[in-house]
Amino acid sequence: MRETHTGDDRRSTVVRLRTVGKVYGRRGHRVAALDDVDVGFDRGTFTAVMGPSGSGKSTLLHCAAGLDRVTSGSVHLDGVDLGGLGERRLTLMRRERVGFVFQAFNLLPALTATQNVRLPLELAGRRPSHGRVAEILEQVGLRDRGRHRPAELSGGQQQRVAIARALVTAPAVVFADEPTGALDSRSARSVLGLLRETVRSAGQTIVMVTHDPVAASYADRVVFLADGRLAGELRAPTAEAVAERMTHLGAWDDGTTAPTAGERR
Repeated sequence: MRETHTGDDRRSTVVRLRTVGKVYGRRGHRVAALDDVDVGFDRGTFTAVMGPSGSGKSTLLHCAAGLDRVTSGSVHLDGVDLGGLGERRLTLMRRERVGFVFQAFNLLPALTATQNVRLPLELAGRRPSHGRVAEILEQVGLRDRGRHRPAELSGGQQQRVAIARALVTAPAVVFADEPTGALDSRSARSVLGLLRETVRSAGQTIVMVTHDPVAASYADRVVFLADGRLAGELRAPTAEAVAERMTHLGAWDDGTTAPTAGERR
């Protein structure tokens, strides 16, 4: 199976989308979810992806992660052209080189925190190292919670288990889709701080879809989408600057107001 590597991708860019288009539906009922999107995500950075409802945020994440095939253009992940991979190799690529964190924690209720974290390694046919799992649980602040099942943990703690599960395989990139959407503000700040710290201390690459300017302010960069196309970006964002940009994009034109901007730290 063909794998195309580029020196640029190996050196600094973990994920690169080049002139990507994604169309759903058939003739007469075609919807362009992404239109000529060209963007990259560098190693050791934390990027938030934002835009109005229906702007293509989740589609971009799914295409970048290899969960969905692009209609046109190309996606390179960790130097590999995803378009050149068959389904089996693509599945292995996601399992070995990609971590996922979602709004729903997706933990198996019958398993302990430790067992949930071990699961990706076991699915990949790798023998889980007790030391590695313990290290990751300590990294996310759950060193003493390894024997607890999800029902015995708070929402914030469950999301930390989900983050540990995403990190345990040492992925090239972690994709997070509204990771704080089901959490109260205090738990959300804790989880966002943890994500930012994994970038700062471990050089992890994170791409996070969010609707919340406060969550986006924890990132190094915010990329904006509107109608499936790139609509600019912000570096070193503040919640206020993100909220203002989203207002200009019409994110709250339905009469609702922007989320209240809180403190970044």
